[in-house]
Amino acid sequence: MTQIVVGGAVTRGGRVLAARRLAPVPGWEFPGGKVEPGETDAQALVRELEEELGVVARVTGALPGEWPLPKPGFVLRVLLAELVPGSPEPGARDDHDALRWLTPDQLPAVDWLPQDREAAAVLADHLDPARG
Repeated sequence: MTQIVVGGAVTRGGRVLAARRLAPVPGWEFPGGKVEPGETDAQALVRELEEELGVVARVTGALPGEWPLPKPGFVLRVLLAELVPGSPEPGARDDHDALRWLTPDQLPAVDWLPQDREAAAVLADHLDPARG
C-alpha cells in the first residue's frame, strides 16, 4: 500500500512558499504531511498547513504526477493552494525554522529536498508557461 504525502505549493502575489525542514533530513520543502485514512489529499493539506504553520488554506488544484520519497512506499503529491487571510509562521510545530516566498525564477536556486526539487521544476513551468 502506498502512503501519500501532500506538499503545498502555497501561492500569494505570484510567489510560492518554501519551508526549511529541520528533521529528519534538513532542507527546503513544500510544507505538508501524510494523508490520514479517510482524508482526501486536499483535506490533509489544509490540516497539515494549519498544524505546521498556523494558517488556513484553500486548495485550488494539483501538479501532475507524484514523486517517490526516500522511505519505501511513500510518494509526494504537490497541491496548489492559496492562503485565506493570515501569515504563515515557522515553528508552529517546530517542523520548520524558516520560510521564504519565491518567484518562479527563484525556485531552481533553492536547496530543495530531492523529491521537492523535481516538483519545484514542474511548478516553475506551471506558474510561468513561457519557461517550458
